[in-house]
Amino acid sequence: MAFNDTIRGDRLHVAFFGRRNAGKSSLINALTGQDVAIVSAEPGTTTDPVYKSMELLPVGPVTLIDTAGLDDDDASLGEIRIKRTREILRKTDLALIVCDASAGAFDFEDGILSECGSLSIPAVIVLNKCDLGVHERAEHFAGGKLFVKVSAATGEGVNDLKNLIREKAPKEWEPPFLRDLVKPGETVLLITPIDLGAPKGRLIMPQIKALRDTLDADAIPVMCKERELIAALKNLSTPPALAVTDSQVFPQVDADLPSGIPFTSFSILSARQKGNLSAMIESVFAVKNLKPGDRVLIAESCSHHPLEDDIARVKIPRWLTQYVGGDLKIDTVPGSCFPDDLEKYKLVVHCGGCTLTRREMLNRQSVPAAMSVPMTNFGVLISFMKNVFPRALSPFPELYSRFSRDAGRAVDGRMARFTE
Repeated sequence: MAFNDTIRGDRLHVAFFGRRNAGKSSLINALTGQDVAIVSAEPGTTTDPVYKSMELLPVGPVTLIDTAGLDDDDASLGEIRIKRTREILRKTDLALIVCDASAGAFDFEDGILSECGSLSIPAVIVLNKCDLGVHERAEHFAGGKLFVKVSAATGEGVNDLKNLIREKAPKEWEPPFLRDLVKPGETVLLITPIDLGAPKGRLIMPQIKALRDTLDADAIPVMCKERELIAALKNLSTPPALAVTDSQVFPQVDADLPSGIPFTSFSILSARQKGNLSAMIESVFAVKNLKPGDRVLIAESCSHHPLEDDIARVKIPRWLTQYVGGDLKIDTVPGSCFPDDLEKYKLVVHCGGCTLTRREMLNRQSVPAAMSVPMTNFGVLISFMKNVFPRALSPFPELYSRFSRDAGRAVDGRMARFTE
């Protein structure tokens, strides 16, 4: 990813659903003006979801998702392809339900439209191939609903569709990372340890987002590693309005940073942007009820090669074991899916979700919540276990006033056993 690229998780996700040969791939090519998707008269050409990130005028940064046909009848793979297509709904901000306007049956399209409604996903019916004529049943299906007539072959209605995408896109699909926490001219101190997990020659996603959001707020970013924190503070003529650190160095930063400076972590900011931070904070108190032998699930939103001192596979399990005072049964799952037997876990600990869309993160939170399984966040958990929990909430006055009163009662002598 280039430094000036928009992260996929921060792009508006527009997904194309419909039958085989409804013209989904052709429509993507017409919208983008590129041969993004493979087009063929052979039914079922698109077998897996295909992602294309781009700038779509007049919408802005988007990720277009081409999906397999919902009527795929391949005996061995059709069911799997349809399942993957429906999984795309969890990350979809706007659904385009593409129909062959010249056809006369719309049961599959009606089904996906109902699913969108149940998930509160805005949807637009696209009557494609209108140059071949519009069947009266298509008119009946689209009647009273939001629809547009389009021909991917001739370009008719394509600009109307672009305008509808802009008009119907959710307004909350890209909440701020930190720019709402500072004022123009204020200094933001970004404390960025460079560890084995950082891509060579680059910063990790949340660090890039913090830097860009600081600039977007017309504030002044100052970056340093944790070892240079004291020197960086001495070089500043006025204290920073906000400090953001990697969660793994919470104790060191808490000790070196003057108490009047609010600070939090990149992971907590990411959780706030992507999901329901309040629910993750409320769930962290469940760690106090853990006992040796309990099951804990650690979930990551992306897959990467495990490192020698990996945060998800080594550090958090070690700290949890120290906190509980005995061995826990800890599983780690990468990627976008939870295990089917999620109800057996006493706690789910999720990463910041920087690669996920906000809708996908909120949907992920809803899964354990429906089973009464608490789900918290890496940074929230680490701040709690490292005894900096109230201060890590200090940039968020409403959350601080709500939860800091409980922090003192929740934090007990077990903290004294902690070592790095």
